[in-house]
Amino acid sequence: MDKKAKQSIKEWPEDERPREKVLRNGVGTLSKSELLAILIGSGNAEDSAVELMKKVLASCGDSIAELAKLSVDDLCRFKGIGPAKAVTIVAACELWKRRRDDEQNEPTRIKCSADIYNYFYPIMCSLHIEETYVLLLNNMNRVIDHVRISSGGLTASAVDVRLIIREALLKRATGIALCHNHPSGNARPSRADDEVTMSVGTACKLMNIRFIDHVIFAIKDYFSYSDTGRM
Repeated sequence: MDKKAKQSIKEWPEDERPREKVLRNGVGTLSKSELLAILIGSGNAEDSAVELMKKVLASCGDSIAELAKLSVDDLCRFKGIGPAKAVTIVAACELWKRRRDDEQNEPTRIKCSADIYNYFYPIMCSLHIEETYVLLLNNMNRVIDHVRISSGGLTASAVDVRLIIREALLKRATGIALCHNHPSGNARPSRADDEVTMSVGTACKLMNIRFIDHVIFAIKDYFSYSDTGRM
């Protein structure tokens, strides 16, 4: 084992300590494991806080999105992480998912399917079950709101078209987009997805609401009905 891994961070050379690196060079110079080490403060008898977080991240494929899926109980399985540290990590991941709300000074304008995917990424990236959302838009395609329409199992969720139209009318939306996730990671649409898209499209035409897209979300990919000419 690396000798440094056995040492407390306080015993490291000052120019290698995470907090000192932030003060000297800025937070952007730290690795993911160093940033998380600052949050938990200490490691265990074998690992420094940095080495411990390297192990946690390695179990998640070095992905913050995957880390955000871990529960307090999941994190407590790592030696050196108790409930207090686990809650700190979970809270930090939740802040990461919510950051989009504070980053935007004006409503997001949806110009393409990638905008829909990016809008829902913080919401859907850590979901274990399938959920469906409607994105409510004004006549300039700026986001009025998003509403969860359904939440189901690992493979499907039931979508009520009437609820979608109701939300659009209540918020005076002139356009909508649907987005739902496939927890399997496969963005290919199912027959049920096709049927929902067709039903929503028919209802929107009757109510004079623009249905601009239905995006199927997967962590590293997405499928757009609009882009593929299937609307």
